[in-house]
Amino acid sequence: MTPLANHVSVFLRQRLPIERRASDRTSATYALALRLFVEFASERLKVRPSALQLEQLDAPLVQEFLTHLETQRHNSSATRNVRLAAIRTFMRFIEYREPAALAQIKRILAIPMKRANTRLIDYLTRDEMQALLDAPAPNTRDGIRDRAMLYVGYSAGLRVSELVSLRLEDVVFNPRLSIRVLGKGRRERALPLWRESATALRAWLSVRPSGRAPEVFLNARGEAMTRSGFEYVLDKHVQIAGRHCRSLATKSGSFRTYFVIRAR
Repeated sequence: MTPLANHVSVFLRQRLPIERRASDRTSATYALALRLFVEFASERLKVRPSALQLEQLDAPLVQEFLTHLETQRHNSSATRNVRLAAIRTFMRFIEYREPAALAQIKRILAIPMKRANTRLIDYLTRDEMQALLDAPAPNTRDGIRDRAMLYVGYSAGLRVSELVSLRLEDVVFNPRLSIRVLGKGRRERALPLWRESATALRAWLSVRPSGRAPEVFLNARGEAMTRSGFEYVLDKHVQIAGRHCRSLATKSGSFRTYFVIRAR
């Protein structure tokens, strides 16, 4: 029998962050998927997580876990597929370390993804986007920060994770204000900012508190803004903008799913 614990440790501590240079968010997603699977397997097989053996993690157990996600945890098909993708990646890592388990791993890799409906994300008109950009108060520090976040995120086409992880060292002032972004797949790109975005960002940097975090955008505690913190800020300003632009009320889901949607 082959203990599972060492393989999981090497996968999460060496394979993902060092060998594959996976981002912190990607590593956390894989770790969560494996934790849920290990917890399920431990309960189903009546053994402690540290006592699990590789040979016990067969295709039927993985299938039961995926069913558990949808029926007991009420996960969507998309979330189910994300968990399965993490298990597949882990098993591909295992097949090079434990050749004796190749047949078992092959059956797990053969488990198909589930077809999932993709919800259409509506676009924002120019007036709707401008109403949102104008929503933060320009005379308070939080308002100056929020305005800068919205302008930079929109004009540069950033994902929320890219926006909140932007660091001071990524802001380039000469010859013109621009930012360096490390995106999905660790792809780096340099993006010049619109004049309005540059003005909003300069205004925030002039009042930004000297917190311990190196990120550009900080919360009220002087710590890096989180994804959930930005979502709260965004929802608040959508409500404010909706008072002046009624059509935004029908598109609130668009903001929560993807912040950056180009104005038509």
